[in-house]
Amino acid sequence: MSLRSALLVAGVALAALNLRPAIAGVSPLLDEIMGDVGLSPAGGGAITTVMVVCLGVFGPVTPLLARRIGLDRTLLAGLLVIAAGVAVRGLGGAPLLYLGSALAATAIAVMNVSMPGVVKQHFPDRVNLMTGVYVSCVVAGAALSSALVIPIEHGTGFSWRGVTALLAVPALLAALLWLPQALRRPEAAANGPRPFGAVLRSRVTWYVTALMGLQSLTFYVMLAWLPTIFLEAGLPADQAGYLLSLTNLVQVGTSLAVPVLAGRRASQVPYVVGACLLTVLGYLGVLLAPTTLPWAWMIVLGVGQGAAFALALLIIALRPADPAAVTALSAVAQSVGYVVAALGPLLFGFLREVSGGWTVPLTVGLGVLVVQLVAGWLAGRPATLETR
Repeated sequence: MSLRSALLVAGVALAALNLRPAIAGVSPLLDEIMGDVGLSPAGGGAITTVMVVCLGVFGPVTPLLARRIGLDRTLLAGLLVIAAGVAVRGLGGAPLLYLGSALAATAIAVMNVSMPGVVKQHFPDRVNLMTGVYVSCVVAGAALSSALVIPIEHGTGFSWRGVTALLAVPALLAALLWLPQALRRPEAAANGPRPFGAVLRSRVTWYVTALMGLQSLTFYVMLAWLPTIFLEAGLPADQAGYLLSLTNLVQVGTSLAVPVLAGRRASQVPYVVGACLLTVLGYLGVLLAPTTLPWAWMIVLGVGQGAAFALALLIIALRPADPAAVTALSAVAQSVGYVVAALGPLLFGFLREVSGGWTVPLTVGLGVLVVQLVAGWLAGRPATLETR
């Protein structure tokens, strides 16, 4: 591998590491944030909801931005805006908290949509492997941030404001590494993303979109509320945070291996179904016995959710024939999908307030997983997305 290729792989990996800390780093600190800012449980869940809404609402601008300045420069811009957003949200009260979170999430939305196209553009013969690499880095970023924010807070003496602002550092480092790639001549406009018309008319698009949205909803519900669920079940705060980090760490290996294996087959149905069933088992464990073998439930949940996320992104990269079409499908699937997903944390917070416990919210989550199973079956079948 040449030096340029090695730097390109490293740049993709480090950029991907920044796609979740701004979101995942909030969850272990959520009780402290709510107490400091004066938020209700629904208001606390709304932090994640605001971010996931932005992931959906602002994804569609990515094809237009990439067509004008290129995918590589779009990725660089996203990294810089993430750094700005996480710095802003710790500067004041609730308005700046939500504003900074929205700013960071907008940048993440653009990068989410860009990454499958970047992989298709730079690694056309290694889509399976590089999808696994970048998805595992996305998951690793979530795992590291959720595991380290509490120890960093204790070790530095910073409040939640200072700790979350530190998340700007890895984003700036990734931007520095990606800068040489972004300074290269952007790809020709003729190779840019196509209009959405043909993509929107394809049934494949909506199967993939449903899979993306539902697996994201069930993931962000757990990301937002899992530590709180364990806290209310009687586990200490540090253990609750470590359990969340465990399920995210398990996803690292799963999301690296599954695309490599599933991408070799014409149909990804067996993998998608298996991922959904494991997620169901993890939900059941949290619902029925949260303090009995919680580590086992987190491992099962991590395998299921990591595989589902990786498969959704792999299918996005595999179905179209070129980077432009991949970016168009990615924009539709992730934009609509994340708008659907945004309802999850807010709905769970509301159901928790109304019902007074977690039985009703988790039962609703199990119902969502049944629908996800059907969507995954349809999206995983062999198909080609025609965009001409």
